[in-house]
Amino acid sequence: MASSRNLNRFWEWGRKIICVGRNYADHAKELKNAVPTEPVLFLKPSSAYVTEGSSIMVPSYSHNLHHEVELGVVIGKGGTAIPQNAAMDHVAGYALCLDMTARDVQDECKTKGLPWTLAKAFNTSCPVSEFIPKEKIADPGNVKIWLKVNGQLRQEGNTSQMIFSIPFLISYISEIITLEEGDLILTGTPKGVSSVQEHDELQAGIEGIVSMKFRVDRPQ
Repeated sequence: MASSRNLNRFWEWGRKIICVGRNYADHAKELKNAVPTEPVLFLKPSSAYVTEGSSIMVPSYSHNLHHEVELGVVIGKGGTAIPQNAAMDHVAGYALCLDMTARDVQDECKTKGLPWTLAKAFNTSCPVSEFIPKEKIADPGNVKIWLKVNGQLRQEGNTSQMIFSIPFLISYISEIITLEEGDLILTGTPKGVSSVQEHDELQAGIEGIVSMKFRVDRPQ
């Protein structure tokens, strides 16, 4: 796919991060949420990106920061109302991503019926791996992803467990929000989310493809 920009560094110029919540039934259930009948969407700003070598910063207003490991889809060709049968033509590649979530803040927002912005969109809330070219993942609907905290396995799942497939999500999202080159779609997290603390080390990977490592810190 010819690109006018360097997709290897999509996080430097991509305009938006579109996230899908509760896309694994077991994760929805572990947080006592109903399994959705249509995708749950929320946004992160591009300022949420952080790459290896920098730390994940705990927001000053949160005391319960959770990890959520996800397969990210990097858009290579924009479009609106993209049909499902053409959706994968718009994918340039992938990235392993973390949706860092201030769970205490999210719980409070849910109770009050407020948006999740404070819980999901803070600086460093979207750690990402290097760009993975499309051809390196033959079947994005059958990818094993995992996450460890201080060497202990916390999350392990397969994208085959997703409720809504990647082609469906691309089509659904593009009916509402025009997709642009460099956009990132976070496709949801498997069960096993849990709290992280200052000085913890997070390791995450896609089996046989990529791994990444981040430290958790708190602003001084």
